[in-house]
Amino acid sequence: MDISVKTGSILEDDADAIVLNLFEGVKTPGGATGAVDRALGGAISDLIAGGDFTGKNRETAVLYPREGTASRRVLLVGLGKQADFSLDRARQAAGVAAKRARDLGVKRLTTLVHGAGAGGLDPAQAAQAVVEGAILGTYQFTTFRTTNRDEIKTLSALTVIEADPARREALEAGVRTGRIIAEAVCTARDLSNRPGNDLTPTALANRAREIARAAEMACEVFDEEAMARIGMRTILAVSQGSEEPAQFIILEHRRGKPGQKPILFVGKGITFDSGGISLKPGDGMWDMKFDMGGAAAVVGAMEAVARLDLPIHAVGLIAASENLPGGKAIKPGDIVTSLSGKTIEIANTDAEGRLVLADALAYAKRYDPAAVIDLATLTGACIIALGHDAAGLITNDQNLADEVQAIGDATGEIVWPLPLLEGHREQIKSDYADVKNIGGRPAGTITGGAFLSHFAEGYPWVHLDIAGMARSEKDHPYTPKGGTGFGVRLLVEFARRRATQKQQGGPS
Repeated sequence: MDISVKTGSILEDDADAIVLNLFEGVKTPGGATGAVDRALGGAISDLIAGGDFTGKNRETAVLYPREGTASRRVLLVGLGKQADFSLDRARQAAGVAAKRARDLGVKRLTTLVHGAGAGGLDPAQAAQAVVEGAILGTYQFTTFRTTNRDEIKTLSALTVIEADPARREALEAGVRTGRIIAEAVCTARDLSNRPGNDLTPTALANRAREIARAAEMACEVFDEEAMARIGMRTILAVSQGSEEPAQFIILEHRRGKPGQKPILFVGKGITFDSGGISLKPGDGMWDMKFDMGGAAAVVGAMEAVARLDLPIHAVGLIAASENLPGGKAIKPGDIVTSLSGKTIEIANTDAEGRLVLADALAYAKRYDPAAVIDLATLTGACIIALGHDAAGLITNDQNLADEVQAIGDATGEIVWPLPLLEGHREQIKSDYADVKNIGGRPAGTITGGAFLSHFAEGYPWVHLDIAGMARSEKDHPYTPKGGTGFGVRLLVEFARRRATQKQQGGPS
């Protein structure tokens, strides 16, 4: 999608459609919407008076004026109550409007910056949210469609318009940031949506190399021989039931000051999870191609961090493997030794994500990191606890947890803290090894985090269980069905804020 910023009157823009907005309860439109209403002889006011448009959040209406505007369509989108308005509401409005326009066959769309006027938002942040919403709302995964491709509708150009030339520079900065972040989310969605026979661990590593090359960041990949050499036995234990070799992927953006401690993002990359010997039920197993949602988020976030050229040292670690029940697969009761030296009893081979993360988190310690955030589709129990509205958060550092939660609120990628108590640690004690990889049904999400905490020692760490967030079963304002790319925007904003702190002499 071509995206540009333009100053001038939206009345004079000749795009296929122009997007206006209205808060709920407003009877007489103001600003640019009011100007268009007057040019149309009160057509928008008539729509409101007739009860056909109320301005409710995500509501839309389309007018086809014969005169008064250069555009043949006027698309109205509701912003909801002004008191409830936020950056995420702006993102939602942009997503809904762009999707409606695309479905109408619009190719060129011009939009106001939702919230930059009466909404009281910072113009750059509002422009970022609008561009994110438009790109993410019109995302489609059509790689494997071979029939009726001519029926696939796409939005080819988006223009963000502002009447005040003094705001142009801020809008351009917001548009650039929003585009880079949204495209990185789309990268993560593309990876998640690819089937397991197409996106193997090796294919994921190759794609990471391509993205790193294009974004000008470093990429190193350990094959199974290299992993064995340094003692990554838990990743190898998971992969040994598959013909596809495991891969350990390291992405690195080094733009921080010398001696600055890096931030690390760690992703679970199980490209297909059958459950191994502890086989999952066949019904719905196809969903297990999404078990690399954490890895996808890390790849996308690192792509955005590099393209934004943030002045920070950031590292992404991805442990990629398949989990299949082959003749050499690990069995319940097996004991393996992790990179940290701790021994693990395999009580259930379907709790494999925490095994690959155990080695990845132990490897993270080599960087002496300022903070580590791991993302994983770790437990179905998290969906039971939090549904599809928030990721679970477990930590060993409350300050880091508070920081991540606040950023989740700001980006609309909500995370919710769960306690990590001594009783949860007791549940994963093993009679035969240092720990076991499951703790039974009670507090399943938390005991998964308790297990990981044994390997995230010596640095501030947050674990995000994104099992309920990595895939969507229905369309949302800026998230279509399928892989969501959840976590990319949160991680990038975390990096952006940390980069600002470093520049201002904040803690390393």
